[in-house]
Amino acid sequence: MTLALLLLICMMWVPVGLFFLGSGEAKSTGFVTAIVGTLVVIGALLQTAIFKDPFTGGLLFVFGVLYLQTAHILLTGIEDMRTVGNGALVVGIVCAAYAVLYFTGGGVKADGKTIIDVVPYLGFMCTTFVVICFTVTGVTYGKINPKIAAFMFLILSFTCLFVPAIGLMGYGALPF
Repeated sequence: MTLALLLLICMMWVPVGLFFLGSGEAKSTGFVTAIVGTLVVIGALLQTAIFKDPFTGGLLFVFGVLYLQTAHILLTGIEDMRTVGNGALVVGIVCAAYAVLYFTGGGVKADGKTIIDVVPYLGFMCTTFVVICFTVTGVTYGKINPKIAAFMFLILSFTCLFVPAIGLMGYGALPF
């Protein structure tokens, strides 16, 4: 489920990145963001309740809610995006905790016995998510040029969403 959601999120990050570069418009970008946000929250519920994996579900939840928050801003035309920046700040902090867990091998799954393995690529992904979340916060507060976030969304769509999802689905392995 999570791998399919990574591809779905990639489907949203590319239009959001292009939107920040001035290609596209707010309402259609907001619509895609709303669909993705809704499906990611549903995926988080399933991951947590059905697959008994609250560790992965937790990360999906915070991103899904951030996407819904972003969709609301884009669909309604609210110009003050600092609330999205505040949400991105929280998601960045959560991602920092996940990065530490992936780099050090911490975290206990729902069965109470299985410890999360050291997975450098997932640690790398979470670290880049910290950077992009903090960048979004800076953009919403007028401290960082939106084009920086745009290029980050475009690059990370492939390095942190598409490549690991396809690698795991197609070959059963992450790049490193």
